[in-house]
Amino acid sequence: MASPKSEVIGRCCLIACERDPILTTDGRTDVRAYSVQESEKKEFKVNWDENGMAMFHIACWNVLYRSASARTPERTSIVLTEMEKDMICEAAKTAETHHSYQYIKDEGKRIAELLKQSNNCIAFTGAGISTAAGIGDFRGINGKWTTQEKVKQYGQRGVSKTRGHNMLDLRPTYTHEALLKLTDLGYIKYVISQNTDGLHRLSGIPESKISELHGNAFMEKCEKCGNRYEWCRQVRRRAEVPANTCERCGINHRTGGICQDKQCGGFLMNTIINFGDYLEEDVLGSAKHHAKRADLVLALGTTLQVSPANSLVEMGQKPTRLVICNRQSTPYDNVCKEMDENGTSTLGSRVFGDCDKLMSEIMRNVLPKEELQEWEGGREERLTAYDLKRKL
Repeated sequence: MASPKSEVIGRCCLIACERDPILTTDGRTDVRAYSVQESEKKEFKVNWDENGMAMFHIACWNVLYRSASARTPERTSIVLTEMEKDMICEAAKTAETHHSYQYIKDEGKRIAELLKQSNNCIAFTGAGISTAAGIGDFRGINGKWTTQEKVKQYGQRGVSKTRGHNMLDLRPTYTHEALLKLTDLGYIKYVISQNTDGLHRLSGIPESKISELHGNAFMEKCEKCGNRYEWCRQVRRRAEVPANTCERCGINHRTGGICQDKQCGGFLMNTIINFGDYLEEDVLGSAKHHAKRADLVLALGTTLQVSPANSLVEMGQKPTRLVICNRQSTPYDNVCKEMDENGTSTLGSRVFGDCDKLMSEIMRNVLPKEELQEWEGGREERLTAYDLKRKL
């Protein structure tokens, strides 16, 4: 992946900002509040768009948020209307921050060294590593849960236009492929994923080196013998199979398929874990086994808010070396900032931004230049292979 060009994205939405326009290589914060009428924007200090979204220099956003959340007027550097204070505080719940390219470059080099020094590194992934493939996340500014909460609280004011996706059209991102490459090279020993899109398996991660905690849209299992079947297409078959509504989530998990073991003949189920369902014991057990052995954890594209999955990142050897890369804050950010015994450097790393950008810098510092160029140059060939597999 080539270094990003320094191009103008736009101007900071803080009206009083006198800084230069925001560049692609600059740090920034993107937020989403809720839509308001033009007539309601009188005396506003922010140039909100029609969906209540705005972009800021990180420093401008920090000043704005401190003013909106200040309890006393003395601590307010920007005078805001009550409505705009509410919008800013609402926007802060899902604000997305992007560190500058230089910061990501520096951290990528340091994380690569951590990888080289590690004996049992694992990766822990969430929806954020698949956004570059076209799938929506859950808690981002346009995420599924974010939109549901805003609509619930603000009605039509919380609506935002988002695009849908077809699971069959999704392909592994740079991050998916980088994790496979690092696994093949022995730097990463195991992958634990919360994603159900099947992109880790499509990229080539073997079943023996991954725990898909919340299931896989392209995987079925027999409810009788437990045999698992991975299909090239998303499981949506229908047959004369009686429904069996799950007592925990209220959904019929049966897909209409029949176990291929003639001595079994059990009904096949999807492997998706819905709200109310328990995680599969063997899948979670394998994840715990590897998490306990980990001396370095790369948490990518996740806000680490879903339990019990999030507890896995702190289950390993002490002191905890945790690297987190995503756009939003997590309950584990302070763990990344813990200092070594000499108090000279952090044990882990906290990077705000897109996983593909960080993984690109890591790969630059792991692979020799010629090997990196050959691997990155093989992307088109790999995409063709993915297409063939999904179309079989």
